[in-house]
Amino acid sequence: MKDFRNKMKAEIICIGDELLIGQVINTNAAKMGVLLNLAGIRVVHSAVVQDEWNSIVQAFDHARERADVILITGGLGPTKDDITKIVLCSYFNSELILNQDVMADVHELFERRGRIVSEINKKQAEVPACCRVIRNKNGTAPGMWIEHEGKIFVSMPGVPFEMLPMMEDDVLPLLKKQFDLPSIFHYTILTHGIGESVLSELIESWELQLASKNIRLAYLPSNGSVRLRLSAYGENETELQRLVMHEAKAVLPLIEKYVFGVEEYGKEQPRIETVLANELVSRKKKLALAESCTGGYIAHLITSIPGSSAFFNGAVVPYHNEFKHALLEVDNSIFNTVGAVSEECVRQMAKGVLKKFSSDYSIAVSGIAGPAGATPEKPVGLVWIAWANKTEVKTEQFIFGKDRVRNIQLTANMALNRLRQLIEDGF
Repeated sequence: MKDFRNKMKAEIICIGDELLIGQVINTNAAKMGVLLNLAGIRVVHSAVVQDEWNSIVQAFDHARERADVILITGGLGPTKDDITKIVLCSYFNSELILNQDVMADVHELFERRGRIVSEINKKQAEVPACCRVIRNKNGTAPGMWIEHEGKIFVSMPGVPFEMLPMMEDDVLPLLKKQFDLPSIFHYTILTHGIGESVLSELIESWELQLASKNIRLAYLPSNGSVRLRLSAYGENETELQRLVMHEAKAVLPLIEKYVFGVEEYGKEQPRIETVLANELVSRKKKLALAESCTGGYIAHLITSIPGSSAFFNGAVVPYHNEFKHALLEVDNSIFNTVGAVSEECVRQMAKGVLKKFSSDYSIAVSGIAGPAGATPEKPVGLVWIAWANKTEVKTEQFIFGKDRVRNIQLTANMALNRLRQLIEDGF
């Protein structure tokens, strides 16, 4: 099989001080990366640079050494701080000229909004003479396609609402028409409850033989989950899918108990709560929650799912011990002996909330999210979780970390995923 990793390469350059200081989140690079990969174009580098002449020029110089296509966003507004167009003119020894088609687009947009075109807005119709204009259906700044010494530079607006349609409707079709692009196929297996290093050891022998088949594996860890992405490049998309799916099927027996779903590249990643919801709906079962350390976060995840009333009966957030007793009938003696963060407490919380909401399953959590509240015996990150049905209760202790928000997220993900596993095992 040929190695297609040296085929067409792209670099993304996002221009804007607001991106560098974190005032605006750079979603453009992520969305462009997905679109380029789906088109068979490999992104080899992504950069964010300030609205400053030398910085932009240096970014252009470095990009042309690495990539065949350089995609630029930002710096195309009508104000003085937006300098991308004049930098492009200087870089390619060109000049700004008035484009009548763009001028017509600007007038039409302003008329549609009931506004008058000012002199500064008219400057949006000025483009480098060396460029091919890409008209903007959603704004005033046009895109600009420049070919120079075998490289393609495409400059687009930084506003995602304007940039994305330009990428999808104009830039990518032009690239596909001009070049014989390979196919790229990604398949991602979603796991939870196993660390990245342990997972790597578990599948080591399988992973080692992937290189001979030109399949690349990436580990993508996040909040108790690890995504395993298999990627392949080639001429025949059907053959790529066959090869990758064969390897995915081969690794599943090694990690099956940790797998909670698969991700279709370019689409929204399946969430643990959604997978559990589908399981509950298919079995016509109801869920109830008792949350202490997570403060209702698990209920938030559940109720963010459309139609959650089909499987979710309700939740109690008894943050103080007196309400654990009053609302869920937890024995007061527990608080004076083993404490609220204990197996005994979550066991009674799970039974109490199951009864209160007449449910089939319940989850109860109690822990020390931090940063305060720890003791030598009970450190920050200690969490007890219980899962109950109408006949039994299962419990487990976890020690996560010292970050409060992450502890809450890890607790929620673990609680939901473990219930999913228990139900699949006949709980």
